[in-house]
Amino acid sequence: MSYGKAAAERLQNKVVLITGASSGIGFAIAEELAAVNSNIKLILTARSLDKLEKLKQSLEKKYEGIEVLAKKLDVSDVNSIVPFVNQLPKEYADIDILVNNAGLALGRDEVGEINPTDIETMFQTNVLGLITMTQAVLPRMKERNTGFILGLGSIASRDGYPGGSIYCATKASVRSFFQSLSKELISTKVRCSLLEPGMVRTNFSMTRFRNDQQKEADTYKGGEPLNAVDIAEIAAFILTRRENTVIAETLVFPTNQASSAHIYRSE
Repeated sequence: MSYGKAAAERLQNKVVLITGASSGIGFAIAEELAAVNSNIKLILTARSLDKLEKLKQSLEKKYEGIEVLAKKLDVSDVNSIVPFVNQLPKEYADIDILVNNAGLALGRDEVGEINPTDIETMFQTNVLGLITMTQAVLPRMKERNTGFILGLGSIASRDGYPGGSIYCATKASVRSFFQSLSKELISTKVRCSLLEPGMVRTNFSMTRFRNDQQKEADTYKGGEPLNAVDIAEIAAFILTRRENTVIAETLVFPTNQASSAHIYRSE
């Protein structure tokens, strides 16, 4: 995607922390921001350090001037988040942009049949991990009176569907959290924004269905979902607006979708 010079310059020398950056939307956002302005510092976190290191090497080879720190972090382990942030190298300590991307869905079981471990994992990752990361980063943003917190939500926050009760509940929690956060920040120059995609084909459904390829394929059958790059382009647009501009919430669908329950299928 092409960005104007002024928009690209707004990323100049920024320190950007992205959770869940080893694949999918987080991976694509790292690539997109580097393409917009390579004079940035990226902190890439996820559970898979090997994948992060490969992304780091690819970015450093492709973009002159970029600085990349790849660090293992599982945001579901909320007690590890504050120490992680506090132990960042000095040159990465003042985070300008936090992209709360890490999240997952597990299973499509209905209420009464849901594995308690799946419930805990989804809330720990999607809600408590996001909140704890935000709390760890926000005070220094407030001290400097600048910064941007971007959350990756979902249409599921607004429109529950059968078999999605826990995932939908986690994303509704994220949406409420950001609505409150935005009101708390209006007297500062720290901004926050929530990006809520509809159907996006990444490794999301493979994780949800525990690598069942048929169930993953059936999820997207008869339509054309968005992909990670589609969301990354929108994220980069949000993050490169002037400091007096906040795109508070963004809801984005593929053309064959109008809600989580209304998906046009061609067959």
